[in-house]
Amino acid sequence: MANDTLTSAARTDAQISGLDALEIAGRDAEVTRGARIWAATWPKLAALAIAIAAWQVVVWSGWKPPYSLPGPLEVGRELAAQAQGPQLWEGLLTTLRRAAVGYVFSVAVGLLLGLAVARSKVLRAAIGSMITALQTMPSIAWFPLAILLFELSEKAIFFVVVLGAAPSIANGVISGVDYVPPLLLRAGRNLGARGLNLYRYVIAPAALPAIVAGLKQGWAFSWRSLMAGELIVVGISQTSLGAQLTYSRELSDAPWLLSTMIVILVLGLGVDAAFGAADKAIRRRWGVLDQAGN
Repeated sequence: MANDTLTSAARTDAQISGLDALEIAGRDAEVTRGARIWAATWPKLAALAIAIAAWQVVVWSGWKPPYSLPGPLEVGRELAAQAQGPQLWEGLLTTLRRAAVGYVFSVAVGLLLGLAVARSKVLRAAIGSMITALQTMPSIAWFPLAILLFELSEKAIFFVVVLGAAPSIANGVISGVDYVPPLLLRAGRNLGARGLNLYRYVIAPAALPAIVAGLKQGWAFSWRSLMAGELIVVGISQTSLGAQLTYSRELSDAPWLLSTMIVILVLGLGVDAAFGAADKAIRRRWGVLDQAGN
């Protein structure tokens, strides 16, 4: 009897010790949250510092004259000056408006087309390979047709942005639906999910990671298409970022050109970070992301 009592006490002590260890681990995780943020931030800062240093070294080497390739400080001063005036912000708003309108329409077209092709054998046989072919088409190749159809107008840019983004989004949807386990589909049907409800409650959640990847790739295609369009279709807007790139090149204003390129790069990085956060949230919800390590 005494032995049983001692054994029970030992088990209780072990359980308490285990709970204490878990509590301490949780506290450690809270304490090191700032360290994890720093661990994710410093490589980006280091890469930025290396890029700026390499840029300055190239300028010091005399490879190109300063009026053709200015240094980081001169470009930084130009960027600060541009930020104090209305032209940069008007161009930014114009470009973002075009990007938002074209991308939202591309998402609608890509999602509908992808779902239709993924679940219809006839449509897959008819246009499945065509979607991939459209995705591989360089965006710049669509502009002669776009200008022929819509002349030098907003519609021409919109046309190219949609053709650049929608096929990528559709392919992401198709891939996601293709990899939905058949067991989930059978379980959903057994529970009464049919038609749209099957898509809403079973297929869409299961395919969501691949769909988000397709949305991210679609944004990359739409952004590149938009920049190409603004470089070509200059006359319809004197304030867009693409138009400012063209004007700075024509005026041989290298600081203005490079500062505009930096703005475009920062916008791309910001959107990529947003998609990365969405992807991480989805993986965390699915239980495939280590809470402590990310």
